[in-house]
Amino acid sequence: MSQTVSLDLLKKALPLRRFTVSDYHRMIEVGILTEDERIELMDGVILKMNPKRTRHSVVTNLITARFYRLVPEGEALLRGQDPILLTDNTEPEPDVVVVKPREDAYLSAHPSPSDVFLVIEVSDTTLEFDKGVKLPRYAASGIPEVWIVNLVDDRIEVYRDPIKLPDGTGIYRTRADLVKGDTLISHALLSLKIAVDEILIS
Repeated sequence: MSQTVSLDLLKKALPLRRFTVSDYHRMIEVGILTEDERIELMDGVILKMNPKRTRHSVVTNLITARFYRLVPEGEALLRGQDPILLTDNTEPEPDVVVVKPREDAYLSAHPSPSDVFLVIEVSDTTLEFDKGVKLPRYAASGIPEVWIVNLVDDRIEVYRDPIKLPDGTGIYRTRADLVKGDTLISHALLSLKIAVDEILIS
């Protein structure tokens, strides 16, 4: 059963004890959860993340290495598989996040949506979850740009222009699919310009 289906079923069928981000952090502080566990807090539910496959790890590392070379020092910070705080009960851990510089380098708190230039999710076994669960929450929070590196279909899906709907969910009004031979240029951070071939290695 996918994480998307599991989350929906839990929300509809069972009385849940939902956790806030403060609860979640406290459980880590006292050792109920550990920082080494691959987990995320989504809508107050603690979810275990799927194990990373080899290509997922390689592509994520390639993106990180390329971006360190491309982003001028002082223009942005790169964070890999670290939390961002979307709401008081949702704290996902994207594969890569490009954020605005901050004097304390985010020592005092994880980035919030207003700090984020770009979120990147590298998706293989997590594709359904990343697109069906995480992407709408990024949009609802106002994250300006999301790249889904779709390893299933060998394309990069670029989502822009978020809008929050009256029911509290979110969508991106603009989507572009890029394949090998194309060049990615971030609208949120113009210094990020990279060939798709540099990311979608086989």
